[in-house]
Amino acid sequence: MFDPSKIPIHATTQEHLDIEDIRDDIVVLKDGSCCLILKTSALNFGLLSETEQDATILAYAGILNSLTFPIQILIRSKKSDVSEYIYSLKKQEENQTNLALKTQIEKYRRFIESTIKQNNTLEKRFYTIIPFSSYELGIKPSMGSLSKRKTLPFQKEYILQKAKTSLFPKRDHLVRLLNRLGLKAETLNTQGLIELFYSIYNPEQTGVQKPTDSYQAGLVEPAMAQPTKKP
Repeated sequence: MFDPSKIPIHATTQEHLDIEDIRDDIVVLKDGSCCLILKTSALNFGLLSETEQDATILAYAGILNSLTFPIQILIRSKKSDVSEYIYSLKKQEENQTNLALKTQIEKYRRFIESTIKQNNTLEKRFYTIIPFSSYELGIKPSMGSLSKRKTLPFQKEYILQKAKTSLFPKRDHLVRLLNRLGLKAETLNTQGLIELFYSIYNPEQTGVQKPTDSYQAGLVEPAMAQPTKKP
């Protein structure tokens, strides 16, 4: 009987990703373009007074109008992973000698567990992306479609050097502008970028930390192989 598991795999899902490498806190794409990602704090707009809301809107408009380079804003919602919090509550409950406090911790833990089961607890994270176009390397559109490239148009070190020269001043400028708005922004380092893209490509892997030294083995985890039924 034909066994599909015996077929050698010559290609992987990894080859279809646009990411070529993640190095020096910069994402390098296969067409030579790059990007730098800032993790940005949030502002509870609904709790502000009407005057404060108007001032915030004007300040935000001023930031957008003052920019001389493009940015992308990503708002990512995902199901909260509170397994570690539940585990810590259980440990406190076990170690608590005071019977009254032990009972209160147990009630609180059960309340958290029931709330999570009945409702999808979501967390939102905000990112600001500063892109570096491959056209800034001197590539002309007539040189062919960049999206069809399978290899980098230049040496990776050269691309990174050019990207850093372009992205770092823009990053510093944008961080100062966001600080005026009361928002904190920090650059995602290499490890943070790997974990971000790993969680995007593997949404079912909650609470999993992808090590820095093994991300090239695959940002996308393979699906579990289905057992082959014998006749």
